[in-house]
Amino acid sequence: MTLTHTLATTRRVLRQLRHDPRTIALLLLIPAAMITLLRYVFDASPQTFNSIGASLLGVFPLITMFLVTSIATLRERTSGTLERLLSLPIGKADIIAGYALAFGLLAVVQSALATALSVWLLDLDVTGSPWLLLLVALLDALLGTALGLFVSAFAASEFQAVQFMPAVIFPQLLLCGLFTPRAQMQPVLEGISDVLPMSYAVDAMNQVLHHGTMTATFVRDALIVGGCALLVLTLGAATLRRRTA
Repeated sequence: MTLTHTLATTRRVLRQLRHDPRTIALLLLIPAAMITLLRYVFDASPQTFNSIGASLLGVFPLITMFLVTSIATLRERTSGTLERLLSLPIGKADIIAGYALAFGLLAVVQSALATALSVWLLDLDVTGSPWLLLLVALLDALLGTALGLFVSAFAASEFQAVQFMPAVIFPQLLLCGLFTPRAQMQPVLEGISDVLPMSYAVDAMNQVLHHGTMTATFVRDALIVGGCALLVLTLGAATLRRRTA
């Protein structure tokens, strides 16, 4: 793996994204629009918005980056672009890291916009630092990017790639503690939630929501989310294979 090859891949992906302004606009504006809608849905109950809004700041980047990355990478596979890249003297890790860096940069803008809007315009009441919220949102976006890269290897069409969302994302969404505390779930479901990374993302957001300083639990949760992202990126690199000799 070399920095030159990684950055070359990143520049190529960003050039492609630049020619698709509609996708960029949707990526940046949809999370902001959803968090704004949520704010006024709970207009009479600010505490509910505070508890759910902080968690969703971590969930939205994961979901949107999963969708965009899985479909964009699948297009690269089906168009033969990845096949041509793999025939060049460039490592699989360079390709995966290049994609992750390009989509990660997009996630930085997306997460910063949604977090700033929530904290400074929609009055999301956070006890801790908004920068910690942004950090968890970025880790979640990186995890979504990693999952999207990984599942694209198992899809033969864009329709199949989208179908992975109910299988990969929805169970985490239901079990992450967003709708009810995980400790109140049926024990088997609580045990499953303990191994799903989105659970730790929501827990980390709640730590920032209720604590004025960085807690040990927050550090543990953030490391788990980041570690899961790196693990899935490694698995994604392992799925990159040439389909022709």
